[in-house]
Amino acid sequence: MTDRISLTPSRHLKKRYRAEKRFKAYCVGALVLAMAFLVLFFTDMIRQGYSAFYETQIRAEVTYNEDTLEFTMDSVSEEVFPLVSRAFFRSIPRQVENNPELMGTTQTQWLTAKADVDQYRKGHSESLDPEMKAPLEQLQADGDVGYGFNKGLFFSGDSKIPSNAGLWSAFVGTFYLMLVVLAISFPIGVATAIYLEEFAPDNRFTQAVEININNLAAVPSILFGLLGLAIFINFFGVPRSSALAGGLTLSLMTLPVIIISTRAALKAVPDNIRQGAQAVGASRWQTVRDHVLPLALPGILTGTIIGIAQAIGETAPLLLIGMIAYIPDAPGSLTDAATVLPAQIFTWAGMPERSYVSLTAAGILVLLSLLIVLNATAVILRNRFERRW
Repeated sequence: MTDRISLTPSRHLKKRYRAEKRFKAYCVGALVLAMAFLVLFFTDMIRQGYSAFYETQIRAEVTYNEDTLEFTMDSVSEEVFPLVSRAFFRSIPRQVENNPELMGTTQTQWLTAKADVDQYRKGHSESLDPEMKAPLEQLQADGDVGYGFNKGLFFSGDSKIPSNAGLWSAFVGTFYLMLVVLAISFPIGVATAIYLEEFAPDNRFTQAVEININNLAAVPSILFGLLGLAIFINFFGVPRSSALAGGLTLSLMTLPVIIISTRAALKAVPDNIRQGAQAVGASRWQTVRDHVLPLALPGILTGTIIGIAQAIGETAPLLLIGMIAYIPDAPGSLTDAATVLPAQIFTWAGMPERSYVSLTAAGILVLLSLLIVLNATAVILRNRFERRW
């Protein structure tokens, strides 16, 4: 008579099953905790920043004449004058210059209110100067106070007047800086990766180069700022605080990312492609140019976009080369003084006025949206054009 095989799990097997369940629980817990922190972060940023996307506006009749070209109350009524942002009065000469037909006329316009008035109406401040509170309440009763989209947040440069501060100069500076980074790091990084992966001999020198490239990808970003300050500004004399200096500095930081991602994309192409091309008489360069590189291009573009997105979010290297300065106007060239989105957010975060709290959070939301778009583009390109072997 044969012995019966027991199907009951042993004590040790049950112990392993329990350990597996605990491990899965730990993983799920870590994922839930990470998602909770992410949701908390976005919720807090949206809560603080959404109010910066709209502003308090006051309807008033504006008179344009020789007297109102100066910063006086003659352009609006006496009760409206203390409520309106100074930025509007400073813009009157520019309005007349752009549209001379305004002279001698009276126009009904919606004017941006002062930051104190705006914060009071949004519930961020519980007190308001009595000289402003009484006329504000009267205008509200007459229906001459409302909210409007804050166009200045996107189309105005930085300003010491919170109601007039915007991100336009930072947008332009970021665009110029990214052009420099892309123009320098992409061709040099891709060419370096092609040489190391396809042509370089396997010896101690190339192995040392590869190790150092991998190590550079983990170097703290502020060290690249020191390197950029020493080489590009102090040695070559590149204008300080310019997009050119910032782009050259961030190119050094982006190069290792592009080189590593490009080499990974080249390695993913099967050797059969290379062998087949060489079997019909193609040289090594023709094989790489006509067969390997086109197949690796989706991975190369993905790595490049991720490297550019990382550079957009950097602040520490730019602090050392002066791109944290007050820049009210957008730069007109690569050598003009400029700032970028992370540096602008850093500047606003240090301002004492309550209005800059919402502006800082709004700037973070704009920057995060830009980074999400870039990363989503990288994922779409990878999924759309990637070939699996």
